[in-house]
Order: sequence, then structure tokens, then C-alpha cells
Amino acid sequence: MDQGVILRDALPSDAGALAAIYGDACLNGFGTFEEAPPPAAEMLRRLEEVKACGLPYLVAEREGTVVGLCYARPFRPRSAYRFTVEDSVYVAPEAHGTGVGRFMLQALITRCESLGLRQMTAVIGDSLNAGSIGLHASLGFDHVGVLTSVGFKLGRWVDVVFMQRALNAGDATLPDAEGLYLSET
Repeated sequence: MDQGVILRDALPSDAGALAAIYGDACLNGFGTFEEAPPPAAEMLRRLEEVKACGLPYLVAEREGTVVGLCYARPFRPRSAYRFTVEDSVYVAPEAHGTGVGRFMLQALITRCESLGLRQMTAVIGDSLNAGSIGLHASLGFDHVGVLTSVGFKLGRWVDVVFMQRALNAGDATLPDAEGLYLSET
């Protein structure tokens, strides 16, 4: 990995960079099924939403430029899921293949374990997304399922790949804490 990359908590002032990186994924990739890039104000709202849950939202920065973002959000809103999060990792096109994604995801896993969480899921767009599938597998995620052709983007049908990784003791022991506080909806 490029030694010039630093990892830090995302700040409100990063909203424009977050919008640019995520926007590229919306327009040109299958990592998200969102097709219209959200503006910086919406990315700021999403950042604040993640932080309000007490979860990490990280950015990778190289020479003062944000080149990646990574965060955990509640897997689902029901209270029974309070020990499970879903990760998201997006890397700027110029930083693909440099190890930035791995650097961020490893730190995210560590941060989520420090919160007492027990499971992390990855919901990966496209069965052909070898980069994201390989990244997750290299950090201990298991392939747990595929929803076939549930999305239609960029002129083709796209699968969703589910991967999962235990955090801490996973389901081997009962949790010590209350987990994330989520409202039933």
C-alpha cells in the first residue's frame, strides 16, 4: 500500500470529496445500485447519520486529497440486528489497486470490533466485481449468498453478492453490551 496514505475520521468538510468518489461509482460501476450521484449535501447527511449511530466513517487521504471512503452502518433497523453492521468501501478511480480499500476496511473492522459488534456484512453489487469480492475474502469474509439479476444498471442485469465476517467472538458467546440502539420500524 502507498505509504503516503493516511486514514482518518471523515469530516463535514469532506462532503464534496465523498460525493465525487461515490458519484463515480454511481455513474460508472456496480458497487452501488444508486444511479444518480447524490450531491455533497446529501453525502453530508449520510455521514451525519452514520456518526449519529456511533459508527465509524473513515476516509483515506493522500497528499491532502481524499482517495477513499469506508463506513459501517446498521445492517437493518430492527433491534435484533443491533450487533450487526454492513460495510461500504469506495475508492477513487486513481487509487484503485493501490491497497487503499484494504487499508480502510481493515481499520473499519478493528473499529467495529472495539464497539462490541459481532457480525459485519458486505452487500456487493455484481458477481463480476472481483475487486470487492476479493478484498472482502482476503479479510476473512465468507461468501454467503447471491441474489441473481435483482438490479439493472448500465444496460445489464446485475447480481448482489452477500458476504459475512464474524467480529470478536461472533456467535460463539453472548454479547457483553447492548449493541447499537435502533428504533423498530
